[in-house]
Amino acid sequence: MSFGRKIAAYQESILKDLDTLIRIPSVSASDPDAASQALTWILSRAEEMGFATKSYNGIVGHVEYGEGDEIAAVLAHVDVVPAGDGWSVPPYELTEKDGRLYGRGVVDDKGPAMAALYCLKALKDEGIIPKRKIRLILGAAEEIGMDDMEEYFRHEPLPVMGFTPDSEYGICLCEKGIMQLEISSKYHDGTTLTELHAGNAVNAVPSKAYALIDCTENEDHQLRRFADARPGTYDFIYTMDGLRIVAAGKAAHASVPEEGLNSATHLIRILAANFGQLVLGSLCGFLDDAIGLETDGTSLGIACRDQESGALTVNVGIVEIDEKSSRALIDIRYPVTADAEEILEKIALRASYDGLMTKLVNHELPLNLSENTPIISILKAAYQEITGEEPVLYSTGGGTYARTLHNTGVAFGPVFAGDPAKIHDVDEGMNKANYFRHAAICLEAIYRMATL
Repeated sequence: MSFGRKIAAYQESILKDLDTLIRIPSVSASDPDAASQALTWILSRAEEMGFATKSYNGIVGHVEYGEGDEIAAVLAHVDVVPAGDGWSVPPYELTEKDGRLYGRGVVDDKGPAMAALYCLKALKDEGIIPKRKIRLILGAAEEIGMDDMEEYFRHEPLPVMGFTPDSEYGICLCEKGIMQLEISSKYHDGTTLTELHAGNAVNAVPSKAYALIDCTENEDHQLRRFADARPGTYDFIYTMDGLRIVAAGKAAHASVPEEGLNSATHLIRILAANFGQLVLGSLCGFLDDAIGLETDGTSLGIACRDQESGALTVNVGIVEIDEKSSRALIDIRYPVTADAEEILEKIALRASYDGLMTKLVNHELPLNLSENTPIISILKAAYQEITGEEPVLYSTGGGTYARTLHNTGVAFGPVFAGDPAKIHDVDEGMNKANYFRHAAICLEAIYRMATL
């Protein structure tokens, strides 16, 4: 029996601990204390298993097994994006239904983190003496820019090899660069539009948006006709402050915005079609004219692609407009060979035409790894041992901890083709058999990193 299949003995314990971890609503964007609590809990659980742990500033830490000068690592995170509305099961508990596991973080990334912890336990229980230190490095701020790993590697050396189970199978050799920008004005210069709010995470397509409008009854009727002809659903509610329009779209990860339906940009398009951009204000005018319903950056003049990693993507993740100010947070995923400075300059120049300011909030450089890197051979062999198949090599627009390893590691699992994980969406989940197949691959890979 391959070593990786020994993880099967821990299934019940893994699910029990995973349920406890998911019940901590560790949304780092809005509750960093809860994210820190989740990190503290899993490190304490590791100590109960007999492992040495270390933590830095409540946002990152590690679990360690073995000795030696070199370090091999698995990187995972315990913070999550907000649950959002519309779940068919409670988002903050582990639910098993129809052969699937559901819960916020069960795929991204609490489920893989818990599996990796039990992989270390399996090594320890089997008496395996690693040739190098094996670390499970755990962060609590991955979803808000990965400052956790920046903090970690200020104190600790880089591993000689590693992987992060925070993407898809097979092996991800390329990760696009990520720029997250704030486009803003010091004041809201619209008249008809009083408020507009959408989204709660820049790296997700917003599924809900609402606007407050000061309009006539005739304009209301025209709006309804526009809405009936557009994708999404729209509710019209009369309030003391004006007409409130609630738009519902479809959430998706910002790395694949074309798979969602952006409630913010579709709502703005309806408002602009009815009232014109001028009375909506400069920010809405920019969003409708320079981005619109596109996800490829064509109207911004930044559309590009390369053979290694594919096309640039654009996602309007958050829009906040009220009587005092207006801002939007935009997520750009650019190809590994693209010029990030040129992209930023073009966006800033286009925004300036509307009197808007552009601020770079977060920038993560791309990852581009050679197929001949030693970790790739290890991961290929582990995948083949468990599945009997050759893993595909691919690129992604997703951003993972792999890019913090400076080309000594990659993203590897946990999602299998054909299993709709719905990461950053409602009803995030994974086939239970696939989850434990991933756990077996993960253990096989860690075993090989420990012994080869």
